[in-house]
Amino acid sequence: MKYAIVTGVSKGLGYSVAKLLLEKEIHVIGISRSEASGLNQLAEENNVTFQQFQCDLGDVEAVEETCSKIKNQWSNGISALYLVNNAAVIDPVDQAMNTKSSELAYHVQVNTIAPMVMTNLFLKEASSKEFSFIGATVTSGAAERPISGWSAYCSTKASINMYTQTVAIEQDERRTGNKVFAFSPGIMDTGMQEKIRAASPEEFTDVETFKSYKEDKALKDTDTVGGVLVDILTNEANLENGKIYNVKDFL
Repeated sequence: MKYAIVTGVSKGLGYSVAKLLLEKEIHVIGISRSEASGLNQLAEENNVTFQQFQCDLGDVEAVEETCSKIKNQWSNGISALYLVNNAAVIDPVDQAMNTKSSELAYHVQVNTIAPMVMTNLFLKEASSKEFSFIGATVTSGAAERPISGWSAYCSTKASINMYTQTVAIEQDERRTGNKVFAFSPGIMDTGMQEKIRAASPEEFTDVETFKSYKEDKALKDTDTVGGVLVDILTNEANLENGKIYNVKDFL
């Protein structure tokens, strides 16, 4: 049996990825703070299951507890696990010197620590239970260039890229066959984009540029982008371990 875990499953890219995985007859376990409507019915139509766990990824103990609960779902056996670390936050959007320490700590926990913890735990589970593991983490072009007002976001996404490349080296050295990669989805029509457009020019100097993306209909549909991610994720034979994939190379 093949399972997939998708964080941020209730909306946006996470919801699209979950739908596409269910249509590929892969059992999906979703993690989010709000309910993902419609996925249970889609799972039934494809003779698979959808389960959802509510979890605040900003709480490391809650993340570990949720991962422990998920492992108990595999009593009937598992042959492969796909992990999609999609959930992320953009706040705080402001000049670095104005950011609150508590907001910064939460941001790093959600964007960097949670996906690292989940990948680490399920890599270990795959090793001990001898099933294949493919892990994907959603990154951003912001990982590769500094953007005024996004010191936290640029930094956490850059750290995810380096983490991905490092883990890939470790798995190759051990010849496990397990693979990890990062995926940069470009600009999409999501709730995160709404938050970005709501920032003031003092907080985020490029805010007018992001408003123009919406006005010019330059934002990609999450189903389209999700299709690229799922195709990469499930094409194990051709998947390059540790690679930072970019949607613009496919669309």
